[in-house]
Amino acid sequence: MAARPTKTSASFGLDRLTTPIGIALLVTDAAGVLRALDWEDYEHRMRGLLRLHYGAVDLSDHAAPAGMRTALSGYFEGELGQLSKIAWRTAGTPFQQKVWTALAQIPAGTTLSYGALAAKIGTPKAIRAVGHANGSNPISVVLPCHRLIGADGSLVKYGGGLARKRWLLRHEGVEA
Repeated sequence: MAARPTKTSASFGLDRLTTPIGIALLVTDAAGVLRALDWEDYEHRMRGLLRLHYGAVDLSDHAAPAGMRTALSGYFEGELGQLSKIAWRTAGTPFQQKVWTALAQIPAGTTLSYGALAAKIGTPKAIRAVGHANGSNPISVVLPCHRLIGADGSLVKYGGGLARKRWLLRHEGVEA
């Protein structure tokens, strides 16, 4: 039996950005690429996702690149297109990466159901798997998992809490 590959350790920088909906934690690699974005009150969840994807993770205080901070601040000030300027990279399974890449293609101001996203990536019966991948998304906001809704249009699950999901959608012009 072949041995399963083991994850190595990783070192990332950790920065904080004040937003209208709380303090965002920005995790970047040595090249200044975004590896995770989560909320200060969900730091434990974020660390768990990082451990799951990268193995042992060392986070040290390090300022995120100025351009990233400017783009995120611009988004929260109403310049919704700023998110596309942020370089990001994720670890994860090929299926998770497919889902996360598809999330980045959902335009601001629109939503998709989990089923519609499953169909869009060519796996129409994988609705639950899309939901699980969405829930494991380490880069909130930039990979806009908040734009996925239930088949009936209801707000369902968001790692940062439904109040944040509602705010993000309204901020983007979606009545939630």
